[in-house]
Amino acid sequence: MKKIVLYISLTCSLFVLSSCEEALEVTPKSEFSPSNVLTSEAGIKSLLFSAYAQQQTQSNSRYVINDSEVCTDMGFNTGGAENGQLITLINFTWDPSIGTFNDDMWTPNYRTIRDANGVIDNIANVNTTDAIKKLYKAEARVLRAQAYALLYSFFGTVPLRTPTNQTGDLARATDDELKTFIETDITQSIADLPDPGKEEAFGRLNKGNANGILAKFYLNTKQWQKAADAAKAVIDLNYYALNPSFVNLFRVENEGSSNREMMLALQCRPEDPFGNWYQAGALPPAYKSSPQFPAYVYKSTMSNFATQYRLRTAFTNTFAATDKRLQLICTSYVNNSDQTVDLSTGDNARSFKYWDNSTVGNNSGTDVPVIRYADMLLTRAEALNELNGPTTECFSLINQVRARAGIANLTAADVPTREAFRTAIFRERGWEFVSEGKRREDLIRQGTFISLAQARGVTNAKPERVLFPIPQSEIDANKLCVQNPGY
Repeated sequence: MKKIVLYISLTCSLFVLSSCEEALEVTPKSEFSPSNVLTSEAGIKSLLFSAYAQQQTQSNSRYVINDSEVCTDMGFNTGGAENGQLITLINFTWDPSIGTFNDDMWTPNYRTIRDANGVIDNIANVNTTDAIKKLYKAEARVLRAQAYALLYSFFGTVPLRTPTNQTGDLARATDDELKTFIETDITQSIADLPDPGKEEAFGRLNKGNANGILAKFYLNTKQWQKAADAAKAVIDLNYYALNPSFVNLFRVENEGSSNREMMLALQCRPEDPFGNWYQAGALPPAYKSSPQFPAYVYKSTMSNFATQYRLRTAFTNTFAATDKRLQLICTSYVNNSDQTVDLSTGDNARSFKYWDNSTVGNNSGTDVPVIRYADMLLTRAEALNELNGPTTECFSLINQVRARAGIANLTAADVPTREAFRTAIFRERGWEFVSEGKRREDLIRQGTFISLAQARGVTNAKPERVLFPIPQSEIDANKLCVQNPGY
């Protein structure tokens, strides 16, 4: 994907033109002229890569994380201009005009859908081999399905735009229509994708990460048996594995196909706008160093945002003292005045999961996980528990994750019932995936997203706010799109 995004600036304008009634005349005709861009292999591949770029870079990674955490029991934020938006998420006072709903959730996913539809609609006419046609179509369908799954998680049902359904005004699909569409796009495509490790480049879709996307969709829609089966399909590939070191898992030098735990990631680079900005907001004021992170070298050229990405103390206090995952949470640092500052209280701890010693300004090169193998283990464990209560396999799966973290195995004596294991696995997911943007969907699935907010004193945490509002720009533009209740 770090190579894929380089193609986009050369070609994306042509893709926009292809949907207009009249195309600009381009003289001389180039390899990517409007007359051949969607019939040549190079042209269709560039359109496919545009879909990848929209999906895997989306907006800046800090929004991907914060939008799904500051509204939960995990994340918090203060200070800076960014707080003006995040405070509405913290207090559940958001409305359809909030920019992040359109800019970071709605638009990037529909751009992915647009480009994927272009590939699907034109692939039959491309001058290339049947194998390439099947591969590109399969990738496009899974990218489209992933985009719809993300939209469904944020907003519920949305307009279902396909190559044959592109009218400006389009009603939202029914719940069954959208879920069936997502499932079908992926399940019919997996056979035409390569085995993991055989894809052309890290970041391209394969049978493993496509099954991972499917497993997470089934899990979040509570299709327990299907979720368990899709996660098992990933496990049975015998390709992925937990990284031996939780801390090293996120280091820049361990990125790419050699990291068998990272199945899919938002890939970031310090040299351009696709960098990871999260760490610049997680740095505490006047940060100089931390005794917890002797290998992390802060440079004056690194940005330290006025806004502060913080973790709630009630959450960080739930970690066992011996949990190795705590090694990536900063609770103490030395400031520019050589004073030691305690961050362990006052909702002030910071996730240092995305530190990169080569950060340039705002931009860290640390990738943000989308799907990790650990998630597949916990997905199958959760689904099996919902089906049959805590089985022997449930304990085996969760204990693989706990063993790496250096904490004791769970046993049937510890969590003997379905309800007890459910509580245990949600706690485990919190510890494992902090600052990876998964907390909101986990709490919604657990049924505690609203009640936990109410327990924090958030008076505006009403049941209908389990979904975000459809962006106002879409409501204004699409007369058949009806707003979610309560907005």
